[in-house]
Amino acid sequence: MTIENNEKDEYGLKEIEKEYGQLTFGWALWSHRKCEEMTQKEFAKILGITPASLCDLERGRRIPSVKRAAGIARSIGMPEKTWVKLAIQDMLRAADLDYTVSVA
Repeated sequence: MTIENNEKDEYGLKEIEKEYGQLTFGWALWSHRKCEEMTQKEFAKILGITPASLCDLERGRRIPSVKRAAGIARSIGMPEKTWVKLAIQDMLRAADLDYTVSVA
């Protein structure tokens, strides 16, 4: 894993974020659930968490640990690296650190 200062655009992410806002773990989780046309209750059951916990994750009130982010990714059949990266990036934002995460 490398962490670099936010001086370069990576794949046009800054332009996307200007238009739609920052990509967060919660937003990605909410988006995935909506694309699957699931309720929070249905999706929480798949993840093995409570609907209240899912709501907290989706709204960004809680940031999952790296281990939990990887487990969520496995549960929904998505690449672990992407979800771990989002969780770490959210942790850095919450700490007011302007870095970009790269997970290899």
